[in-house]
Amino acid sequence: MQEIWAHLWQFVLPELWGNTAWLLAGVGLGVGLLGISSAWLIAVYEFPGRRFLSWALLLPLALPAYITAFVWLGVLDFTGTWTTWLRETWGITSIPEIRSRGGVIVVMSLSLYPYVYLTARTAFEGAGQRLVEAAQLFGLSHAQAFWRVVLPMARPAIAAGLLLALMETLADFGTVSVFNYNTFTTAIYKAWFSMFSLPAAAQLAAILVLFVLVVALLELQLRSQYSDSTNRASASLTRLPLSGWRSMLAMAWAGGIFLLGFVMPLVQIAVWAKGAVAIDWDSRYWGFAWHSVLLSGSGALLVVLCAVVLAYTQRLFPHPLMALFTRLATMGYALPGAVLAVGFYIPIAWIDNRLIDAFHFDGPVLGGTLLVMLLAYCTRFLAVGYGSVESGLGRISRGMDEAAQSLGVGKRGRLWRIHLPLLRPSLLTAAALTFVDIMKELPITLMTRPFGWDTLAVRVFEMTSEGEWERAALPALAIVLVGLFPVLYLTRSSHHA
Repeated sequence: MQEIWAHLWQFVLPELWGNTAWLLAGVGLGVGLLGISSAWLIAVYEFPGRRFLSWALLLPLALPAYITAFVWLGVLDFTGTWTTWLRETWGITSIPEIRSRGGVIVVMSLSLYPYVYLTARTAFEGAGQRLVEAAQLFGLSHAQAFWRVVLPMARPAIAAGLLLALMETLADFGTVSVFNYNTFTTAIYKAWFSMFSLPAAAQLAAILVLFVLVVALLELQLRSQYSDSTNRASASLTRLPLSGWRSMLAMAWAGGIFLLGFVMPLVQIAVWAKGAVAIDWDSRYWGFAWHSVLLSGSGALLVVLCAVVLAYTQRLFPHPLMALFTRLATMGYALPGAVLAVGFYIPIAWIDNRLIDAFHFDGPVLGGTLLVMLLAYCTRFLAVGYGSVESGLGRISRGMDEAAQSLGVGKRGRLWRIHLPLLRPSLLTAAALTFVDIMKELPITLMTRPFGWDTLAVRVFEMTSEGEWERAALPALAIVLVGLFPVLYLTRSSHHA
């Protein structure tokens, strides 16, 4: 163990620190540029295609970043389809290297910018045009009004979305693995499965947790400010019309982001999948799909049950200690999947060793079972289910509870006869969002699955690890199509245009 840790400290950790810092800085700049600019155009101006783009710009959320990553590598790598066509047709050889730090940053920015776009658009729609008009009365141009008045006003909302994107960046495993870009998540995986050193993986996970905690605390600090700024949102105002080359430029910029972030990867996946069906489709895919659906459905059910218990208990006992416990219970969403995989495997392995010593079992009892995966899923995505359930409970008047209590209905009876029927839409939303998140989840599934228990996400990882982009497209397309449904629901619920 000392030799492994000495090797990591001397040769691995400096690269991990540097790569992580560059990735956070680059992705932060990228999602800020794409998210803020597109949100400003959609919220304040009127131009051709604005209504469609206002919700379409959220669709990259349905594409896991690791899927976007292998698509860009498959078309822009040296032997990729586009680069090969450019060389053979036009003789163009000076193409920027996609398998680089800049390539990782661009791909992750195109995948994660909707976090900033959504929060920034809400802030800009609240008072953006009014502030622009007020600034013009003092002689400021549109650009000056944006930089000096509107942007400072929207800073808490933008920062909240930016920090969410950075947490996703820290938690990412699939994208950086596809690009062979070493970060803490890939180092944790290699320490566990290549060096066979679980303690080294645990120590690397502890370092990554420090990164995550800093970002999570900043996000919590800004959340209340973001809520205050959005609560001050006014009714929708008439947008400023653009004409001529300005309208074309706005449409080209917002439309280009949508095309590069969603349309191009989806079309390329569909083309590859069509060619791969004839040579790669067999009975194994039914197993991949069944495993994915079973895990996602079981995990979603467990998350919704825990969310209902937690939210209802918080409603019955609104004590500060209960609020603190709820906050801690839902903090798992900030933890990378690789960290949770290691965190659950260590105590499960300890319990297995005690059981083997006590009852002389032939092998592990709990380790390598679906139990570990489901516990990790529940911890990771409890915040997703809890948010929907808590929001639904908040819309149920406490007067209904008091009326039921006066009629002799107990706490359990109120839950079954009043709250759960009224919570049905919120429960379905929580289940759908959690289902898709689990289906896309890669590190937890990859690191804790039982032997031979492959899913669609694991199949994508295995094929991309071998550079088989076309064969990875078939399971990737299935994941994307399933992920579109809750994202379309989200766009409909958040669309105010």
